Amino acid sequence: MTDAMTGAPGALRRALPYLVSALVCTVAGGLLAAATAYASTQKTAWATAYLVLVGGVAQVGLGAALAWLAQHASMRTAWVGFVLFTLGNAGVLAGQLSGLIALTFTGGALLVVALAVIVAATRGGAPAHPVLLWGFRALVVLLAVSIPTGLVLAVVGH
Repeated sequence: MTDAMTGAPGALRRALPYLVSALVCTVAGGLLAAATAYASTQKTAWATAYLVLVGGVAQVGLGAALAWLAQHASMRTAWVGFVLFTLGNAGVLAGQLSGLIALTFTGGALLVVALAVIVAATRGGAPAHPVLLWGFRALVVLLAVSIPTGLVLAVVGH
């Protein structure tokens, strides 16, 4: 990639798909919560939390990591991580809501691969903000523990 990709415009381009998707997921979670407020089920409550926390908050953190910690990451790498994370989220949501455990596990596996891509992209750079680096590491650990835990709970809950 060109030198322009390592500056602020490149950082924003790497983060933008994650940030837009996080906004969409957060709004969708809010709309789902509002629509089911008087007739909420365990599945809709779970889906609301998942959309906001994983689709929203976690995705903002991953986008920020690709923007400011992965100074040398290509747009291709950013998009690969984004597509894997998006497909993983869709698989987990669809699998849990439909009761198809295999789809939930496939989604979980895609989330793990997405994390690996993003972590690999952030290695070797000298971050301008060390606090962001530690926050990103904490997010990765949280997700790395949450994914298998969620998959176990998905099996136990069926």
